[in-house]
Amino acid sequence: METISLSEEKRITREKVAKPMLYLAMGSMVMLFAAFTSAYWVRHEKGDWMHFEVPQIFYISTAVILLSSVTMNWAVSAAKKNEFKNIKLASLITLLLGIGFVVCQVMGWNILYSQKIVFAGKYSNASGSFFYVLTLMHLLHLFGGMIALLVVWIKSIQGKYNSENLLGVKLCAIFWHFLDLLWIYLFLFLLFVR
Repeated sequence: METISLSEEKRITREKVAKPMLYLAMGSMVMLFAAFTSAYWVRHEKGDWMHFEVPQIFYISTAVILLSSVTMNWAVSAAKKNEFKNIKLASLITLLLGIGFVVCQVMGWNILYSQKIVFAGKYSNASGSFFYVLTLMHLLHLFGGMIALLVVWIKSIQGKYNSENLLGVKLCAIFWHFLDLLWIYLFLFLLFVR
């Protein structure tokens, strides 16, 4: 009978618990956004809906977040191959692309605001309000992903990830790809349900 060390047992337990917990959290996020998009759809059908063009910067932010998924895959691949320099570089680039996505979103909101498409007040309309709510809620969840990316980057600097210890990088990648897919869903929804 093979015996395993206490640290190995902790690692195995952590791996068995971490992914299901992440999937549970992502499932609750799916339900939240399903509720928001359902409410959007119901309100849209009532009429009194202002049509506006989605600013081009949101297309750029979509490209940025798609690119960040590529660099996140690079980080996981580098960890599997014990390419320590590339783990650091890929996780840093992914984090910077996440910041770029945030900047693009804020720029997009500023463009909408300058066109008098506002969240609330005299010029508000449900279509603009829903646009702000959906994009802001996604951004709040993205901040959680960016914190995870920051932790991955710091731990990669400390040399904590390798082919034997991938859990943190893998979990971060799963969540980051989820946020990417969630944005694609929201962006397409906001483009085509007008």
